[in-house]
Amino acid sequence: MSLLVVGTVAFDAIETPFGKTDKIVGGAASYIALAASYFYKSIQLISVVGDDFPNAFLDTLKAQGVKLDGLQIKQGEKSFFWAGKYHNDLNTRDTLDTQLNVLANFDPVVPADFKEPDFLMLGNLMPLIQQQVLAQLTKRPKLIVLDTMNFWMDTSMDELMKTLSMIDVLTINDSEARQLSGEYSLVKAAQKILDMGPKVLVIKKGEHGALLFNKEEVFFAPALPLEEVYDPTGAGDSFAGGFIGYLAKTKDISFENMKRAIIFGSAMASFTVEKFGTERLIGLSQEDVEDRVQEFVDLVQFDISLV
Repeated sequence: MSLLVVGTVAFDAIETPFGKTDKIVGGAASYIALAASYFYKSIQLISVVGDDFPNAFLDTLKAQGVKLDGLQIKQGEKSFFWAGKYHNDLNTRDTLDTQLNVLANFDPVVPADFKEPDFLMLGNLMPLIQQQVLAQLTKRPKLIVLDTMNFWMDTSMDELMKTLSMIDVLTINDSEARQLSGEYSLVKAAQKILDMGPKVLVIKKGEHGALLFNKEEVFFAPALPLEEVYDPTGAGDSFAGGFIGYLAKTKDISFENMKRAIIFGSAMASFTVEKFGTERLIGLSQEDVEDRVQEFVDLVQFDISLV
């Protein structure tokens, strides 16, 4: 059993109402792999960095059980870089700088022993690159989860629609769901998106929780009220990592188990926002994770009588 993670390993520079960073480690695959590693230890990663990327972080990934045979390190080139500034509500942000660098000409190569993963997490990335990875697999994974964003809806809609027809689960936020579907109602939006190919849709609503849809059912999970939130960057990726990591651990991809996976994903996202970048996801204990999940359980558990 293995989990293949595809996405960016990169640098970010972040400014929020609560602080500002210089260049720090980020990238969708970084958050996904770290979050998933607390549930599942056979993780394989496909990405690209320049020779400016710190070996210390790569060693951290290895220590968490992440195999880096599919990580290309381009000598003489720079890693992908994104800089952004969040508004006071932490739900909206402005992109200050984007430097594709090594990502501009990224040609993913799936190593021979990565070609039959049981679970595949396609992190936020160019839809064409996601398709190139899928084309190199010799067996269809048990579950394919895709995370994408409004940028690809604006610039690569045809390729995104093709990718949507190839996956099982899509995770996007509420504004992206509305953009993709053309519907304001998230219930109507979900049904339209499910007609595009995914069997299951997760709509992330930040501090307002997450919705899980299939054609017949809907499930809602709240977000944990936190005393301190410093940086929402990577929260959605950490959510996706916890979600698929738990599914891989339990080997159960039923809708009922996805309800539980939503809680584990939400727990990992709640850790991420407590510090800048990937810092909070490093060095957690299993007790930390279990305690945080229990907080979610306690948040929604109640007895009620209708008579």
